[in-house]
Amino acid sequence: MKAKMSLLGCVLFVGSLMAGQPYKVLTPITQGNLTVFPVVAGGSSADTSLFITLDEGIRSGEVIVTETGAVEGLVRPRMDDGVWRERPQPRIRTARQSAQVNELSLVNNSARPLLLLAGEIVTGGKQDRVVSKDRIIPAHSQPVALGVFCVEPHRWTETSANFGTMHSAMAQPSVRAKALFEQNQQQVWDEVAKSRLALMAALPTPAPAAVQASSSYAVAMQSRAVQAQVDTVVKPLEHSYDQLIQKLKAENAVGAVVAVNGEIIWADVFASQDLLNRFWDKLIRSYAAESFGSTLPVQFQRPPTAQEAQGFLDRLGATHESIETEPGAYRQTEIKGDDYTAFVLTSLLPGKEFTVHLAKMKR
Repeated sequence: MKAKMSLLGCVLFVGSLMAGQPYKVLTPITQGNLTVFPVVAGGSSADTSLFITLDEGIRSGEVIVTETGAVEGLVRPRMDDGVWRERPQPRIRTARQSAQVNELSLVNNSARPLLLLAGEIVTGGKQDRVVSKDRIIPAHSQPVALGVFCVEPHRWTETSANFGTMHSAMAQPSVRAKALFEQNQQQVWDEVAKSRLALMAALPTPAPAAVQASSSYAVAMQSRAVQAQVDTVVKPLEHSYDQLIQKLKAENAVGAVVAVNGEIIWADVFASQDLLNRFWDKLIRSYAAESFGSTLPVQFQRPPTAQEAQGFLDRLGATHESIETEPGAYRQTEIKGDDYTAFVLTSLLPGKEFTVHLAKMKR
């Protein structure tokens, strides 16, 4: 269910999203042309231990992702007191004539709600896909339609019945932006192709032939050659980040503002340090991958200041706003400013109503 608000309503509503939670941008950490500003929260954090992530759910077998039409309806036997008699399992059909490029089926069998982030990649099925938006799937869900975009344009043959995840990576900000904001499959494919070329060009030696021949973004990101190149950026950044947070033990790190080539491009902010920690490995590698598309020599860049990053994070005045709501589960608010778009995911779970994740991109 989507709704739109007046400009005045937008400003008041946006202001309330972050109310009572002052965020402070710390001194940046820089590696090559990538600059990361840790973000800390001044107020108390929400309890986010109730959420299960996509990686955790698929690894435990409690979350199942398949092609649309592959999961039959579930009959969930209950005991009289409402307790599950047994954990229900979906039945996987062998025929998949109804598979669709931009939709998958997801079942959350966990006793915990599932938190999905736009940009998370699932591999397998007939094509690798990227999750198109942030959302929350309640515990013990019936099969739900999962909006996705293809990140492997040249395959439509099944490699596995169920999908797995990329445990160490997610789509980089430029690809996430196309999925979140543009909502256009061709633009996602174009961005994937450009990103793959940039990754291949950044390698000190040519990638294996199988990697070069594949159109899969996941295959490129998971190849040893690309992983090693990404590590040249990630490892020093992680070391510096850990040292900084150790020095500021009282600080509650909840996110990051990201700049490439001296330009602030992205921010991720979570409801707690717990959530940041669970997504951090995937996020930092996605930021590093984004930096490989640069052609501007490092010596000609002026890294942005913490004050500039703080200004980017704080600016949430809207010229347009739309809201999508799943009652009792979540609300996603899209906020458009003059030169940026932000997406705010709010939990509407009973007794757990708080802002879970903010993703902000410069347009």
